[in-house]
Amino acid sequence: MKLSIIIVNYNVKNFLDQCLNSVFKGITKIEAEVFVVDNISTDGSVEMVQKKYPSVKLIANEKNVGFSIANNQAIKIAKGEYILLLNPDTVVEEDTFEKCIQFSDNQTELGGLGVKMIDGNGIFLPESKRGLPTPSVSFYKIFGLSSLFPKSKKFAKYHLGYLNEDETNEIEILSGAYMWMRKSVLDEIGYLDEGFFMYGEDIDLSYRIIQAGYKNYYFPKTKIIHYKGESTKKGSINYVFVFYNAMIIFSKKHFTKNAKAFSFFINIAIYLRAALALIVRFINYFKLPLIDTGFILLILVLLNFLKPYLGFPNQIEINNEYGLLNVLLVVMSFITGQAILKGYTQTVRINRTLWGMVLGTVLLVGVNAIFPKEYSFSNKFLISILSGIIFIIPSTRFTLNYFNKLKLRKNNNKSIIVTGDKPFIEKISNLVEKQQTISELLKINPSNNCSTEDEDFFIGKKYQLKDIAQIYNTSEVIFSSNNMTYKDIIEEMSQPKNKYIDYKISLRNELLIGGSTVEKI
Repeated sequence: MKLSIIIVNYNVKNFLDQCLNSVFKGITKIEAEVFVVDNISTDGSVEMVQKKYPSVKLIANEKNVGFSIANNQAIKIAKGEYILLLNPDTVVEEDTFEKCIQFSDNQTELGGLGVKMIDGNGIFLPESKRGLPTPSVSFYKIFGLSSLFPKSKKFAKYHLGYLNEDETNEIEILSGAYMWMRKSVLDEIGYLDEGFFMYGEDIDLSYRIIQAGYKNYYFPKTKIIHYKGESTKKGSINYVFVFYNAMIIFSKKHFTKNAKAFSFFINIAIYLRAALALIVRFINYFKLPLIDTGFILLILVLLNFLKPYLGFPNQIEINNEYGLLNVLLVVMSFITGQAILKGYTQTVRINRTLWGMVLGTVLLVGVNAIFPKEYSFSNKFLISILSGIIFIIPSTRFTLNYFNKLKLRKNNNKSIIVTGDKPFIEKISNLVEKQQTISELLKINPSNNCSTEDEDFFIGKKYQLKDIAQIYNTSEVIFSSNNMTYKDIIEEMSQPKNKYIDYKISLRNELLIGGSTVEKI
């Protein structure tokens, strides 16, 4: 037996289904076995595996035993020369396992291997390659120095940011989402430490591989999708507490000299990062209103400074009874206008932004008119304020969109790219009609060959997908896995570096699976 693939599952039936679908496409030329260890899921996962994948060696636990114990249950009976611990929310390329075997067979000192991972938006996941979280490395990560200096050999060791993501390199820590190891090495050093329930066990096992004299590699010649569940998102407070407590366990086990001091700093960091997670969530939610407020205040400060040179009356004096009201009036008029006309939705539309500014102008002019004359804005000052705001608000939207910090839609239509054959596209078209959304379907041929008949139906070919997505400001791309290989799908997802494109992959043309949604077709 060349390869044993072990997947631990808990209540992610549809993701598991897609994962297994890709796995079995990847082992057609390999002598391999597939284990699914289910930690008492209640969503029908066990029944799905029994029905659709009868060749899977299923271990159905009667309680949730955690990640480490569940994997060890399968490792103990696995027969493969190589062991792969694979998350259920992953999709592999058809030749992923073949490439890993070829590379591993040529590296006699190899203990473990990790591959290049992208998320559901096609963005590279930095945890694909990691360094050992020593107390100093952990300190730099926890207190944000690794984020400030992402390419530094000193501060960015946690995610090895100084290593090229497209080059094979020796690394220290493998990701538990795709953890490829020699079975003989595991038999020598022991399996996963069952003291870790969730998080940290991959770090511990990777470190023990290195301690035994073997090497771990980052191998980017193949890619996988790792969707990452809601409960493991790094912005969640649950993640902060569970992950950093796992680091304390790891430190106490391997760095006993510094464990007490490290634990002290980690406990401080846990609460700091939990507070930071709340602050970041707040900022992300109110990002645009905060940006608008900042620029409006800047405009008022500049105009107030320039008023003697522009011939304005003395308009804004914070010290008097109406000074602060003048400032609040301007800010609240435009913030209220944008909020009422939905200018602050996740996908920003230019028409709503413009109508929000119109309403803001009406509110500002109307309320300003009821102020006493000596404390109200003169027409000249009012026009200057409006000119500045009318320029700055759309400019910020276009700038944020350009730097991929905001998804900007220029009209009411939602642009969706669909890649598949004609029957699949017709199914998606019917689905869109049922949802009663105003959407423009852009039909892409799943291959690069088009007949004359195809040219009348499709807007473009597979190789043109990236450019079409950019030209039409696409918010969603749907792939048919019946008409495209997972390898081609993952390659297309890796092309446009836009975190606001929502990629969905069909499973047997029955389900559409995306990063956070599963829809029936």
